[in-house]
Amino acid sequence: MKPKSSLMDPLTKLSELFKEFPGIGPRQARRFAYFLLTRNNGFVSELTQSIENLRKNIKICTSCFRYFPLGVKTEQNLCSICVSPNRDTQLLMIVSHDNDVDHMERTGLFNGLYFVLGGSVPILEKEPENKIRLKELLSVINNKCSTSDVEHLKEVILALDLNPEGEHTEIFLKKQISPLAETHTFTLSTLGRGLSTGTEIEYSDTETLKNALKNRE
Repeated sequence: MKPKSSLMDPLTKLSELFKEFPGIGPRQARRFAYFLLTRNNGFVSELTQSIENLRKNIKICTSCFRYFPLGVKTEQNLCSICVSPNRDTQLLMIVSHDNDVDHMERTGLFNGLYFVLGGSVPILEKEPENKIRLKELLSVINNKCSTSDVEHLKEVILALDLNPEGEHTEIFLKKQISPLAETHTFTLSTLGRGLSTGTEIEYSDTETLKNALKNRE
């Protein structure tokens, strides 16, 4: 049984917090905690201040739901991608995490808009709609389908990780979006050959993503 938070020593408490980070196990979490003990006060203070500022100075785009800095001047709480006049508003790519948007943008291969689900659907999840932004996604798709012909949605791309949870999320979303695709006559596609099984979008190289986009189905 884990000790209660109030009874933990500072080193153990910090290690437990680091374990909450994606991909961080107990041993690495402990190393992070010990690392901070070797840093000077200036480093620790700067880290503490940066963490506090993170929640104060970052907000969520009301259209794609990705995080962006408060200092960016945009309209109606929209991020720079969603307000850009140079983006193809007829293309919408659905990704699981903000990191996927960042990585896709670095490749320069996609010029449409995004929607961030905020996670994926576990295989045995009984209430999948509570694990991702499903209501918000369907609302965004409906809104984009009710616009003028110039901006009317032509394609929705499911760009999800090729691991069990990502594939399960894809199957779930297809069931939800397919009726809208038929009603509003837009294409629902997925990333094609290029991504191997077990691959996460965040860790895919540019050439792999290029082939996956080119061969989407």
